[in-house]
This record gives sequence, C-alpha cells and structure tokens, in this order.
Amino acid sequence: MAATSALRKQACEHSRVARAVTSVAIAGIAVKLIATLKEFVAAGIYGRSDAMDAFLVAFLIPNLLINLLAESMNQALIPTLVRVRLKEGIEHAQQLFANSMLRLCVLLIVSMIVMAALAPVIFPLLASNFGTFKLSFSIRIFFVLLPTVLLVGLASNCAAVLNTMEQFSMPTLAGALIPFTTIACALLLHAQLGIWALVYGTLFGAAIQAALMAWMLRGTGYSFRLQWCRATDASREVVQQYGPVLLSSVVASGGLLADQAMAAMLPAGSVSALVYAGRFVSVVVTLFAGALSSALTPHFSTLVARQDWAGCRDSLRYWIRITTLLSIPVALAFVAGSPLLVRITLQHGIFTQHDTAVVAPVLAMYALQIPFFTVSRVYYRFILAMRRTDLILYCGLLNLVLDIVLNLVLMHWMGLKGIALATSLWTMATLVFLWFWSKKILDAAEYKKAREAVLHGIHEVPESL
Repeated sequence: MAATSALRKQACEHSRVARAVTSVAIAGIAVKLIATLKEFVAAGIYGRSDAMDAFLVAFLIPNLLINLLAESMNQALIPTLVRVRLKEGIEHAQQLFANSMLRLCVLLIVSMIVMAALAPVIFPLLASNFGTFKLSFSIRIFFVLLPTVLLVGLASNCAAVLNTMEQFSMPTLAGALIPFTTIACALLLHAQLGIWALVYGTLFGAAIQAALMAWMLRGTGYSFRLQWCRATDASREVVQQYGPVLLSSVVASGGLLADQAMAAMLPAGSVSALVYAGRFVSVVVTLFAGALSSALTPHFSTLVARQDWAGCRDSLRYWIRITTLLSIPVALAFVAGSPLLVRITLQHGIFTQHDTAVVAPVLAMYALQIPFFTVSRVYYRFILAMRRTDLILYCGLLNLVLDIVLNLVLMHWMGLKGIALATSLWTMATLVFLWFWSKKILDAAEYKKAREAVLHGIHEVPESL
C-alpha cells in the first residue's frame, strides 16, 4: 500500500513538472516567433544599412553582460533560495532575495560603467571595418542601450524566482515584450526616428518587462526590494556559488569565439556558414534547455532541500528517459533534412545552391549534439541544486580544452564540418562528465543519510531503555 502511494505521488510530481516544461516550451516558441518577426520587420525597414550594422554591434555587449551576469546569478541563487524558504520561512527567503537583488544591481551597474569607459577601445575591435562616423554612431547607440543591462538583468532574476513559485508561462512570455515593442516602434516611428526607433523600442520593452516581473512577485510572498542585510550563511553560499558559474559562462563564451576564430582560418565565407548552421541548432537546444531549466531547477532544488534522494534519483531517471526519447528524433530529422531545411530557409538572393551545399553538412554535424546537450541539462540542473558549481566550472574548462584540440584535429581532416563535429563530440564528453558526478554525488548523499539514520537509531537505544 505504501509502495503504491509512493508511486502515485511520483507520477503526480512528474506530471506537474511535465506541465511546467510544456508550458515553458510553448511560451518559448511564441517568443521565438515574435523575435523572428522582429528580424523580418527590421530587415524590411532598415535592410543591410550602416545604421542597422551600428545597432547590431551596439547591442552585442549589453546582451553579453545580461547573459553572463544575470543568468549566472539565477543559477547561484535559486537552489539556496528554495532551501531557505523551506527550512527558515518566507521572511528569511525574502531577505536573501532582496540582498541578492542589491548585489546583482551593483554588479550590473559597475559592469555598465566599466564597459562605457572601455567603449572607445572595445568597439574598434568589434567593428574594425567601420568608418569613423559609423563607429562613433554605434558607440552612441550603445550608451543609450546600456540601461537594458540593468532592466533585463533584474527582470531575469525576478522571473527565476517566479519559477520557484510554479509560475512559468507568463515569465517566459514576458521575454516577447522587447521584440514586440521593437516591432511597434519600428513600424510606427521609423520615418521620424530612423534607427533610433529600434533603440527606443528596445529600451521601452525592457522597462515594461522589468516592471511586469516586479509586479508579478506580489502574492508570492516575495516583493521587489533592494536591501542590504548582514551576511548570513545563505548569502555567503550564494556568493561562493556565483563565482564558478560566472567563470563557466565566460569559458563557454570563449569556446564560441575559438570556433569562429578557427573558422576564419578556412576559406572565405566559413565563419558565415558556421554561424548560419549553428543558429538552427541553437534555436532547438535553447528551447529544450530553457524549458527544462525553468521547470527542473526549482524541482530539484526542492528535492535536495528536503534531502529526498530517492525522489532525485527517480526524477533523474524519468527526465533522462523523456529527453532522450524526444531529442533523438529531432536530431535525426535535422541530420537527414539539413539540405532541405537550408534550401527552404536560406537559399534566396545571393545565397546560392553552392552555399547550401556548404552549410547543410555543417548543420548535420552540429545536429548530432542535440540529444547529448539536452540530456546533459538534466544532470546539470541536479548538480546546480546540489550547489556543486565548482564541477560546472571544471566541466566548462574541460569543454574549452576539448573544443580547441578537436577543432585543430578535425578541421584539417574535414574542414568546416570538423569544427561542427568537434562541438558535438565535446557535448558528448559533457554528458559523460555530468552523469559521472551526478551519480557520485547522489550515491554519497544516500550513503550519508543512511549512515545518519543508523547512528541516530543507535543513539536513541539508551534513551528508550
């Protein structure tokens, strides 16, 4: 009877998380579609103009800062926040959240100031082919876009906290606000403002997103506050976890730069071909990873806080099985259909049949990573919930070394396809690494719990006598 009840409880829990994953995935697809529409609208209005080039280059650094600083804070904060709420109550959790938001705010503002000061040095490197006027125009746009770092960074943190309260769809859909307002401003104001319509649309969308996320916190027990509190074990833990996650993200960015730098050593057009092929796979893995991350991070964090190691093991098995069954057919479809996909989506204008013949095999090699990347995200979220971010950093360093070595070997053998295959191979290595350490950590946690139970039983014997 107890076993049946436990199985029923596990089934309900899996169903609850599955609904969360599905809702995030559907919302993520909607956001991607609106973002794609934004690209079409911008291309139709501004084309490949100097102003559009300046805008795209100006947005690179704010986007990078958001991804590195804010997303790393989310990964470091959520497991500890969930544990504090369960163990110590909402008041202590609110203090931790307010303190973390203040730290993130300070970090984002400092990074904005540093990047603003370094802009005259960085932009000539990012856009070495820009003329003097075009370069200065890009820097002006960059200064105006800088507040998006703070706005979107704080909104991202609020959204992650909302996920812990089982609010998934709206925080995900809020990501469509920036492309939506950008589309509206471009259509309505481009004649009067030119490229500045895109800039102001981006700022307006970021402000609305931040305000909406802060408003949605009401009724969850949390509120949007910036508060300096005395250092606690929980706040120190978040700081300790943040460093390795941030460094891991920096290392991952280094891997992308290494791929493009090595592609630049190949015949002309290789960098573009690599980017085109990578975008297809990036959309798929981002949707998979985004849905899994939003739902599994609070789920595993709750199980770990309760020391429900049986639940952790069951959830790992269940979601590994589900992600494997879903991702393998997608990968096979991409591998088999890469020529058709590239031909339908890209082969027009000056993108010729020859370009399709170059990009399609690269896409096929990239697509091999889909099941390995997707499955590894399950183990990744469990390790984060266990607050072993040091392992995430070691994994990132291993990936970078493997990426460079495999690139050097395979690009001489297979050309551009070799760089894409190298990415898929180190993704396989990532899966093995995270699987090994997840198993090791979980075995150790179960052994410790069993040992404590035995010692506790022995200690209670004299009291009963």
